[in-house]
Amino acid sequence: MEIFNDILNFSIVDIADIILVAILLYSSYKLLKGTVAINIFFGIILIYLTWRVTDLLNMQLLSIILDGFISVGIIALIVVFQPEIRKFLLMIGSAKISKKGSFLKKISFLKSDDNVTTDINSIINACKNMSTSKTGALIIIERNNNLDFLLQSGDQMNILITQSILESIFFKNSPLHDGAIIISNNTIKATRVVLPINNEIQIPNRFGLRHKAAVGITEKTDALAIVVSEETGNISYIKNGEFISIDNNLDKLINNDLI
Repeated sequence: MEIFNDILNFSIVDIADIILVAILLYSSYKLLKGTVAINIFFGIILIYLTWRVTDLLNMQLLSIILDGFISVGIIALIVVFQPEIRKFLLMIGSAKISKKGSFLKKISFLKSDDNVTTDINSIINACKNMSTSKTGALIIIERNNNLDFLLQSGDQMNILITQSILESIFFKNSPLHDGAIIISNNTIKATRVVLPINNEIQIPNRFGLRHKAAVGITEKTDALAIVVSEETGNISYIKNGEFISIDNNLDKLINNDLI
């Protein structure tokens, strides 16, 4: 009966509290999805739930041990999730209130999943052709983290993706071939974008500045990067600051990551 009374006494503030917690957990899951940190995230939730249960059941010894662990947990979270926390802050900072639409719509982790399907086949086919001709290319695909903060460094566009458009942009004599392109949904948002490079990042010597820039932006955000090497023609796929694949099943990998 006491439980039913508590339910009946729910206020609007309680409902808002539950909704906000649900949004926070969902956004945290989307931020960590596809990374090693997702297992740590579930582990922390399991420890917290265990702590609450032991507290309710008056299991004093176990409760005291878990209580000590939880009390220093915030420091452990900052250390373990440092890259993810940086992504989250970058995600919040890149939301612009001044543009069209409400603030909530601009916050990246609240973006609707009903996005236009990106033409992966055109991207892959263009990369294969550029690989054959050893045409250097750097393609950044936006996911949940908004990349508008990068657009000012290049030429803003609004071009529908096609294979021929991509190949013409990176053609060696094209004025747009330098730098990266930013793709959002099925649109090229910008060309000639200058990506921030972290000099502390160590990559094998066989990779160049394009690869270093791709590693840097995918480490700071949840964007995906495809790099075509001008020297070897190899196609590299980079996610979360790591080389996921080189010339292997790119279409399946990207499709899975954009779901």
